[in-house]
Amino acid sequence: MSPAAAASSLLLLLLLLALPRGSEQGPHEKKLLNRLLGAYNTLERPVANESEPLEVKFGLTLQQIIDVDEKNQLLITNIWLTLEWVDYNLRWNESEYGGVKDLRITPNKIWRPDILMYNSADEGFDGTYHTNVVVRHNGSCLYVPPGIFKSTCKIDITWFPFDDQHCDMKFGSWTYDGNQLDLVLNSEEGGDLSDFITNGEWYLIGMPGKKNTIVYQCCPEPYVDVTFTIQIRRRTLYYFFNLIVPCVLISSMALLGFTLPPDSGEKLTLGTYFNCIMFMVASSVVLTVVVLNYHHRTADIHEMPQWIKSVFLQWLPWILGMSRPGKKITRKTILMSNRMKELELKERSSKSLLANVLDIDDDFRHHAAAAAAATLAANSAPAPTGGGYLPRAATAATLDDAPCSSAQRELQAILRELQFITGRMRKADEEAELISDWKFAAMVVDRFCLIIFTLFTIIATVAVLLSAPHIIVQ
Repeated sequence: MSPAAAASSLLLLLLLLALPRGSEQGPHEKKLLNRLLGAYNTLERPVANESEPLEVKFGLTLQQIIDVDEKNQLLITNIWLTLEWVDYNLRWNESEYGGVKDLRITPNKIWRPDILMYNSADEGFDGTYHTNVVVRHNGSCLYVPPGIFKSTCKIDITWFPFDDQHCDMKFGSWTYDGNQLDLVLNSEEGGDLSDFITNGEWYLIGMPGKKNTIVYQCCPEPYVDVTFTIQIRRRTLYYFFNLIVPCVLISSMALLGFTLPPDSGEKLTLGTYFNCIMFMVASSVVLTVVVLNYHHRTADIHEMPQWIKSVFLQWLPWILGMSRPGKKITRKTILMSNRMKELELKERSSKSLLANVLDIDDDFRHHAAAAAAATLAANSAPAPTGGGYLPRAATAATLDDAPCSSAQRELQAILRELQFITGRMRKADEEAELISDWKFAAMVVDRFCLIIFTLFTIIATVAVLLSAPHIIVQ
């Protein structure tokens, strides 16, 4: 052999020795699968000693919180389950099979634990996708099925939108009790949150896990489960800007409705619009109607009761610091006004019925009666004549009856006209004063409602915010 050929042969030998021995896995993997699965029974619990339970390590990886359905009390999540156990029937010596260290086997070909979520609300109950099981040469099996889990969750919205929710996900074997299958946590910290996708509505606080051993009424054997609690907190920043702030602004706008002039037509329209939003605004609409009713009352239709005069024209304006043009309302003026009214009532009650009807004083009536009596007496005295004495009345009637009667009738007609005109003027003044009183009462109600609703809005807003367990979670 030439030196060149010898060198080529040596180089080829070195290359063959450098190649990995695991590269010859095609026929070896087929041979291994035929040996492992040829006599394999999927119903057999894969333990060397049937008196001992099979230990299954269980964990999960939370990928995403898809939805929290408050109405239907449901939590929808994207989760990867992790199950690990040892199957003594699936062991081999890797050196005998060309260095094959692991296999991927469909789950229906081998035994796998029937782990289900107890509080599942899925239509098919099990929402996992059955992936292959990774089997290593020492018999360890790794099964990681992903799935969309729909679990029941008792959602408490007492503190909405400042609420925290704790949703349990209970996993366990459906048919194997604790003496046959022991379910243990693969991590004391609970669920794996390293790949969690942040939710825009909920903030994830944690996901602790706990192992439970429970004896149910149906069976005397204990059953083992692993319960993970998804602890979430609602992000209030979204609701703060989209719910709380608009409500506060709308409430503030409702208060501005009381500052509008009662003559404007938008006052009731604005209140009607706010009536569809909240109870407080509905109350403002009712009070606005009352204000408008007071504002447009007239003396021909309504008479102002005494209690309204006392409350809305005296005491409430004094408390609110309101006054009318040319009329300063103080406690002293209120007491003096009430005293004057009492004296006027006493005076009117002491006058005769005729004086009250004619609206004149009794003294004037007495003086007029005395003058009429004196005139009658003078007219009745005898007067001398040529043939004897004639009554003075006859003489006056003969001499002056026609001119005096005509003048008296004219004076009486003028007096009636003057009484009619003054009566109309007095009535117009009284009606104007009454209308002014009703309008001022409407202004007083408006001012009172403005103050009350402002205090209610501030106190309610502060009370709700301070009573919440937390204010803002971004």
